[in-house]
Amino acid sequence: MWQRQRARCSVAERPLKLFFDGGCRPNPGMMETAVAARGQVWHRPATGHGTNDHAEWLALLDALEVAATLGGRDIVLLGDSAFVVGQATGALKPRGEFAPYLARYASLTAQFERVRVRRIARAQNLAGIALAQIAADPGRQTIRFAICPTARPCGITEA
Repeated sequence: MWQRQRARCSVAERPLKLFFDGGCRPNPGMMETAVAARGQVWHRPATGHGTNDHAEWLALLDALEVAATLGGRDIVLLGDSAFVVGQATGALKPRGEFAPYLARYASLTAQFERVRVRRIARAQNLAGIALAQIAADPGRQTIRFAICPTARPCGITEA
C-alpha cells in the first residue's frame, strides 16, 4: 500500500505572495493603494490624482517595495487588473503614459531571483477587499487600518 507523504517546505523555499490593488474615487480622482502579504496590509492613501489604471500600477510598484522589505527573493504578485497584469507580463504593449511605470517595474524586479505576475478574480484579491472595507466605512470600529505613507506594514487590529 502506497502512502502519500507531504513535501516539507520551509517558508524560505515558498514564493512570497503579495496581493495588490489600487483605486480612486471618483475615476479619475484621488488614488490609493493597498498591498497584502503575510497577514499584513500596507495602505497608502492619497497618492495623488489619476485614474484607476494609474492607481493599479502604483499598487504593483508598492508590492515590489514591500517584497523587498520582507526579504522576498521568489515572489508572486497577484492583482485583479487585466490591464496592468497584461502590461507587466508583456502580453499588452504599454501606452505612452504607462511606459514609465513599466520601466520602474523592470528596475525594481531586477533585485529578485524570480518574479511572477498573475491576474486573479476581484473577490480573491485580499488587497482589494481591504480597500473596499476602508472605502465602505473609513471610521470602522471592528477593523482598523493604520495609514502607511511609506509602505510600512499597517497591520490589522481588532477594536
